[in-house]
Amino acid sequence: MNGEGSQLEHYPRYLGLDVGNRRVGVAVSDELGMTAQPVLTLTRRHNSREDLRSLARLCRRFAVVGIVVGNPVHISGEMSPQAVKTQAFAEELGKLTALPIHLWDERLTTREAHQILYEAGRARQKHREVVDQVAATLILQAFLDATVARTRR
Repeated sequence: MNGEGSQLEHYPRYLGLDVGNRRVGVAVSDELGMTAQPVLTLTRRHNSREDLRSLARLCRRFAVVGIVVGNPVHISGEMSPQAVKTQAFAEELGKLTALPIHLWDERLTTREAHQILYEAGRARQKHREVVDQVAATLILQAFLDATVARTRR
């Protein structure tokens, strides 16, 4: 083999976040830019600056080019109090990392994440450990799917 064609093409990677008051679910896109993978659940601290720094380290570790943040608007599409908090957090993260922030509609994502865990046979009591990661993965995957669909038109 002469080595030609043996390297995989790398696409921009994104970090996906499901931001809550107590936890932040984190996912990252694969190197082909096709699938979202769960990474971890960050337990929020009283000092949100520490949370922001932890997420900035993950951005560097995975060499991401942007951050997709679930935007928890009401079912009606109106801003919720949590959406206001999430958008402020996302704005601060964008300033700290100098990366673009993509707010993504996350309506019903947590419910879908619980359903996936239930169908996978995970006990309801054990959902808390990973539900935020699953929600972040769903948010990021929806963003990736929409981005791929736009580029193929």
